[in-house]
Amino acid sequence: MTKLAVFASGTGSNYDAIIHAIQQGELEAEVALLVCDQPEAKVIEKAKANGTETFVFEPKQYPNKQAFETEIVEQLKQREAEWIILAGYMRLVGATLLNAFEGRMINIHPSLLPSFPGLDAIGQAFEAGVKVSGVTIHYVDAGMDTGKIIAQDVVKIHKDMSKADLQAAIQRVEHQLYPATIQKLITGGE
Repeated sequence: MTKLAVFASGTGSNYDAIIHAIQQGELEAEVALLVCDQPEAKVIEKAKANGTETFVFEPKQYPNKQAFETEIVEQLKQREAEWIILAGYMRLVGATLLNAFEGRMINIHPSLLPSFPGLDAIGQAFEAGVKVSGVTIHYVDAGMDTGKIIAQDVVKIHKDMSKADLQAAIQRVEHQLYPATIQKLITGGE
Protein backbone atom coordinates (compact mmCIF):
# COMPACT_ATOMS: atom_id res chain seq x y z
CA MET A 1 0.00 0.00 0.00
CA THR A 2 1.45 3.35 -1.06
CA LYS A 3 1.95 5.73 1.85
CA LEU A 4 0.95 9.35 1.33
CA ALA A 5 1.69 12.42 3.41
CA VAL A 6 -0.97 15.10 3.01
CA PHE A 7 0.08 18.71 3.69
CA ALA A 8 -2.75 21.13 4.52
CA SER A 9 -3.21 24.51 6.21
CA GLY A 10 -7.00 24.93 6.41
CA THR A 11 -10.28 23.08 6.47
CA GLY A 12 -9.08 19.95 4.71
CA SER A 13 -11.75 19.37 2.09
CA ASN A 14 -9.24 17.69 -0.24
CA TYR A 15 -7.93 15.62 2.70
CA ASP A 16 -11.55 14.46 3.18
CA ALA A 17 -11.85 13.61 -0.52
CA ILE A 18 -8.64 11.54 -0.41
CA ILE A 19 -9.76 9.67 2.73
CA HIS A 20 -13.19 9.04 1.16
CA ALA A 21 -11.60 7.67 -2.03
CA ILE A 22 -9.43 5.33 0.05
CA GLN A 23 -12.44 4.13 2.04
CA GLN A 24 -14.37 3.53 -1.21
CA GLY A 25 -11.52 1.51 -2.69
CA GLU A 26 -10.96 4.08 -5.45
CA LEU A 27 -7.50 5.04 -4.17
CA GLU A 28 -5.12 2.24 -3.23
CA ALA A 29 -3.10 4.13 -0.64
CA GLU A 30 -3.05 5.16 2.97
CA VAL A 31 -2.47 8.56 4.51
CA ALA A 32 0.50 7.92 6.77
CA LEU A 33 0.78 11.51 8.00
CA LEU A 34 -0.95 14.87 7.90
CA VAL A 35 1.49 17.80 8.01
CA CYS A 36 -0.01 21.13 9.05
CA ASP A 37 1.55 24.54 9.67
CA GLN A 38 -1.52 26.04 11.37
CA PRO A 39 -2.20 24.65 14.88
CA GLU A 40 -5.84 25.86 14.78
CA ALA A 41 -6.66 24.39 11.33
CA LYS A 42 -9.85 22.32 11.08
CA VAL A 43 -8.03 19.63 9.08
CA ILE A 44 -6.23 18.53 12.28
CA GLU A 45 -9.49 17.42 13.91
CA LYS A 46 -10.51 15.64 10.71
CA ALA A 47 -7.21 13.77 10.69
CA LYS A 48 -7.60 12.75 14.33
CA ALA A 49 -11.17 11.56 13.66
CA ASN A 50 -9.84 9.37 10.82
CA GLY A 51 -6.94 8.01 12.85
CA THR A 52 -4.34 9.81 10.72
CA GLU A 53 -1.13 10.70 12.54
CA THR A 54 -0.37 14.41 12.49
CA PHE A 55 2.71 16.59 12.58
CA VAL A 56 1.68 20.14 13.44
CA PHE A 57 4.29 22.87 13.58
CA GLU A 58 4.57 26.63 13.78
CA PRO A 59 7.18 27.93 11.32
CA LYS A 60 8.01 30.95 13.48
CA GLN A 61 9.33 28.61 16.19
CA TYR A 62 12.17 27.53 13.87
CA PRO A 63 15.18 29.61 12.88
CA ASN A 64 14.45 29.15 9.15
CA LYS A 65 12.61 27.12 6.50
CA GLN A 66 15.44 24.60 6.23
CA ALA A 67 15.10 23.81 9.94
CA PHE A 68 11.38 22.99 9.89
CA GLU A 69 11.62 21.21 6.53
CA THR A 70 14.44 19.04 7.92
CA GLU A 71 12.14 18.02 10.78
CA ILE A 72 9.30 17.34 8.32
CA VAL A 73 11.58 15.10 6.21
CA GLU A 74 12.47 13.16 9.36
CA GLN A 75 8.77 12.73 10.22
CA LEU A 76 8.11 11.50 6.66
CA LYS A 77 11.00 9.02 6.80
CA GLN A 78 9.76 7.62 10.14
CA ARG A 79 6.39 6.87 8.52
CA GLU A 80 7.91 5.68 5.22
CA ALA A 81 5.91 8.23 3.23
CA GLU A 82 6.38 7.80 -0.51
CA TRP A 83 4.45 10.79 -1.90
CA ILE A 84 3.71 14.29 -0.65
CA ILE A 85 0.23 15.50 -1.55
CA LEU A 86 -0.22 19.25 -1.08
CA ALA A 87 -3.87 19.96 -0.35
CA GLY A 88 -4.29 23.59 0.57
CA TYR A 89 -0.82 23.91 2.07
CA MET A 90 -0.33 27.65 1.95
CA ARG A 91 3.44 27.93 1.90
CA LEU A 92 6.10 27.61 -0.76
CA VAL A 93 8.08 24.41 -0.41
CA GLY A 94 11.84 24.85 -0.05
CA ALA A 95 14.87 22.98 -1.32
CA THR A 96 15.05 20.58 1.66
CA LEU A 97 11.66 19.01 0.90
CA LEU A 98 12.00 19.36 -2.88
CA ASN A 99 15.30 17.47 -2.88
CA ALA A 100 14.02 14.71 -0.57
CA PHE A 101 10.84 14.11 -2.62
CA GLU A 102 11.84 15.12 -6.14
CA GLY A 103 9.23 13.90 -8.61
CA ARG A 104 7.03 12.62 -5.76
CA MET A 105 5.32 15.82 -4.65
CA ILE A 106 2.15 17.15 -6.23
CA ASN A 107 -0.17 20.09 -5.67
CA ILE A 108 -3.73 20.97 -6.57
CA HIS A 109 -4.56 24.51 -7.65
CA PRO A 110 -8.03 26.04 -8.25
CA SER A 111 -7.41 27.46 -11.73
CA LEU A 112 -6.32 26.36 -15.16
CA LEU A 113 -2.62 27.06 -14.78
CA PRO A 114 -0.67 28.93 -16.01
CA SER A 115 -3.61 31.34 -15.54
CA PHE A 116 -4.18 32.73 -12.04
CA PRO A 117 -1.30 31.26 -10.01
CA GLY A 118 -0.83 32.05 -6.34
CA LEU A 119 -3.32 33.11 -3.71
CA ASP A 120 -7.06 33.53 -4.31
CA ALA A 121 -7.03 32.02 -7.78
CA ILE A 122 -10.83 31.71 -7.69
CA GLY A 123 -11.15 35.41 -6.86
CA GLN A 124 -8.65 36.29 -9.57
CA ALA A 125 -10.64 34.35 -12.18
CA PHE A 126 -13.95 35.76 -10.98
CA GLU A 127 -12.67 39.36 -11.07
CA ALA A 128 -11.13 38.86 -14.53
CA GLY A 129 -14.54 37.86 -15.88
CA VAL A 130 -13.28 34.73 -17.62
CA LYS A 131 -15.81 32.24 -18.99
CA VAL A 132 -13.95 29.14 -17.79
CA SER A 133 -11.72 28.30 -14.89
CA GLY A 134 -10.96 24.93 -13.40
CA VAL A 135 -8.54 22.77 -11.51
CA THR A 136 -4.90 21.89 -12.14
CA ILE A 137 -2.82 19.14 -10.56
CA HIS A 138 0.91 19.61 -11.04
CA TYR A 139 4.28 18.48 -9.81
CA VAL A 140 5.84 20.84 -7.27
CA ASP A 141 9.00 22.72 -8.17
CA ALA A 142 10.73 25.75 -6.65
CA GLY A 143 8.30 28.24 -8.21
CA MET A 144 4.76 29.17 -7.26
CA ASP A 145 2.39 26.90 -9.19
CA THR A 146 4.95 26.46 -12.00
CA GLY A 147 5.60 22.68 -11.98
CA LYS A 148 4.79 20.32 -14.83
CA ILE A 149 1.03 19.91 -15.25
CA ILE A 150 -0.31 16.39 -14.66
CA ALA A 151 -4.06 16.87 -15.04
CA GLN A 152 -6.62 19.63 -15.57
CA ASP A 153 -10.40 19.85 -15.66
CA VAL A 154 -12.59 22.77 -16.71
CA VAL A 155 -15.32 24.56 -14.76
CA LYS A 156 -17.57 26.83 -16.82
CA ILE A 157 -18.44 30.15 -15.24
CA HIS A 158 -22.05 31.17 -15.80
CA LYS A 159 -23.08 34.83 -15.73
CA ASP A 160 -25.31 34.34 -12.67
CA MET A 161 -22.60 32.60 -10.60
CA SER A 162 -21.28 34.19 -7.43
CA LYS A 163 -17.71 33.74 -6.27
CA ALA A 164 -19.02 31.25 -3.66
CA ASP A 165 -20.83 29.30 -6.41
CA LEU A 166 -17.61 29.14 -8.43
CA GLN A 167 -15.65 27.97 -5.40
CA ALA A 168 -18.20 25.21 -4.73
CA ALA A 169 -18.09 24.10 -8.39
CA ILE A 170 -14.28 24.03 -8.38
CA GLN A 171 -14.19 22.05 -5.13
CA ARG A 172 -16.57 19.43 -6.58
CA VAL A 173 -14.11 18.94 -9.46
CA GLU A 174 -11.11 18.92 -7.11
CA HIS A 175 -12.62 16.21 -4.93
CA GLN A 176 -13.01 13.89 -7.93
CA LEU A 177 -9.90 14.77 -9.93
CA TYR A 178 -7.32 14.71 -7.11
CA PRO A 179 -7.90 11.16 -5.81
CA ALA A 180 -8.22 9.81 -9.38
CA THR A 181 -4.96 11.50 -10.42
CA ILE A 182 -3.13 10.26 -7.31
CA GLN A 183 -4.30 6.72 -8.11
CA LYS A 184 -2.93 7.01 -11.66
CA LEU A 185 0.42 8.32 -10.42
CA ILE A 186 0.97 5.65 -7.77
CA THR A 187 0.06 2.87 -10.18
CA GLY A 188 2.31 4.24 -12.91
CA GLY A 189 -0.46 5.38 -15.19
CA GLU A 190 0.34 9.10 -15.35
